Amino acid sequence: MSTPRPLALLSNDDGYESKALHALHRALVDAGAEVVVVAPSNEQSATSHSLSLHRPLRARSHGDGIFSIDGTPADCVYIALHAGERFLPRRPDVVVSGINRGLNLGQDAFYSGTVAAAREGALRGIPALASSAHVHADLPKIAELSAFFALSLVGTRAATGKAPLLSLNAPEIWSGEVRVCRLGSRLYDELVDIRLDPRGREYLWLGGPGVRHEADPGSDTEAYDDGAVTLTPLVIDLTAPAETAFAERLAASSRGR
Repeated sequence: MSTPRPLALLSNDDGYESKALHALHRALVDAGAEVVVVAPSNEQSATSHSLSLHRPLRARSHGDGIFSIDGTPADCVYIALHAGERFLPRRPDVVVSGINRGLNLGQDAFYSGTVAAAREGALRGIPALASSAHVHADLPKIAELSAFFALSLVGTRAATGKAPLLSLNAPEIWSGEVRVCRLGSRLYDELVDIRLDPRGREYLWLGGPGVRHEADPGSDTEAYDDGAVTLTPLVIDLTAPAETAFAERLAASSRGR
């Protein structure tokens, strides 16, 4: 009996019609994977790890193992993993998210729907990779590299014993180096644009066009500026052990209140 091909669940936050998603789909298949796509019906950038708990969701099949859901990236992965064989023939060996057309460096990881889709897989004990790239990056090459890393995760465990979760970011022009690094500092301009509609009712646009990108030593932002593809291991546990003593002092100060 032949060994089954590794099964990859592929999602993103740009929607199921994204050319970058389909490039990664092809690369995964070419690398020997069986692929099922469960991705948002439309653009879901910056939705982070939100789940749609207050409305019903609709799923559509587009043939060839491609499905869309009118929800967030985290919805898509959650539903695919927990809907029996409605979408997946078996538990996937790896969850892959991307390729996002745009970067997810530094603090982007908190806002990114791309990273959240991969994180949902890791939360469920499945190795996962989020892939993001500059909008003018060499898409076939980055897709091939992302597929290599994704399938290399199959059957692995992180040092913690948990499922590994990696975030990859590719620059416009790749130097050929892949650098493992920590998250850097990357924040967008703080702006709330307050406007009035034709009937005089207020509405708001969130966020400005600029970004503050600091190339801290050892960070993904520094590596990106150097032309490297960045590979950042992420963790689910957000506990900060270094801050335990501070929290204990704070807790002690509350006694008797």
